[in-house]
Amino acid sequence: MSGVIVTGHPKAEARDVEALARFGVATVSEAMGRSGLLGPEIRPVQQGVRIAGTAVTVLSWPGDNLMIHAAVEQCGEGDILVVTTTSPSTDGMFGELFATALRRRGVRGLVINAGIRDTQELRDMGFAAWSRAISAQGTVKATGGSVNVPVAIDGQVVRPGDVIVADDDGVVVVPRERARETAERSAAREAKEAESRAAFLDGQLGLDRYGLREKLKELGVEYRTYEEYAAHAGDRP
Repeated sequence: MSGVIVTGHPKAEARDVEALARFGVATVSEAMGRSGLLGPEIRPVQQGVRIAGTAVTVLSWPGDNLMIHAAVEQCGEGDILVVTTTSPSTDGMFGELFATALRRRGVRGLVINAGIRDTQELRDMGFAAWSRAISAQGTVKATGGSVNVPVAIDGQVVRPGDVIVADDDGVVVVPRERARETAERSAAREAKEAESRAAFLDGQLGLDRYGLREKLKELGVEYRTYEEYAAHAGDRP
C-alpha cells in the first residue's frame, strides 16, 4: 500500500473551533440537521471530558501504526488526531508513548476507529481519547498509508482541518466551511433549550410546549379510561 502525506491543508478558524467547544456533541449534531456523528461505537476512555479541535487524519493498514508515527510530525497546537484503517481493526494501535509525543505538540486528543491501549495511563496523564475498541494487541510498522487525506468513519467523511467535537456522548465532525454557522446554530439551539428547561421546571409538559397533542390526534392516538380500554380489548379482569 503506497500513500501520501499532505502538508499545508486548510483549517477551520481557531475562533470558530473555540466557539464550538462550548457545546456538546448532541447539540452540534442537531444544529447540523442531525448529521456528522461518527457512530455509537466510538467511545471515550475517560468520562467528563469535552474537547474540540481541527482534524489531522490518518489512513493506516490494520494492525500497523507506521502512519501514526508519520502523522505526529504533522500535528500542532489545537489539533485532534483522527485515525482509521483500510479495513476493520481492533488492534491496540495507540498508547501512552504516542500520547506523550502528541501532548508535547499541543494536540488535544485522539479519535481512532480501531483499538487503543494504555488506557489507565492516558487517563492519568489527562490525554483525551475516543476509540472503537480497547485492546492490548500490539501492532507492526511495515505498511505505507496516508496522512491528511479525507477518511470515512461510519459513513461520515472527515477531512483534514474539519472540526472535531467529542464528549461522553461520542464524536461529531463539522465541515470546516460550516464551523461558524454551526456554532451560531448551536448557540441558538442551546438558548431555546434553556427556555424549555425553565418551562419544564415550572411544570409545563412537552405535549403542550411543542404542540404535540394535536400531533397525537392527527395520528389517531386516543385517550381512554382503563374501563374503556379493558372493554374494547376484551381484557376486563
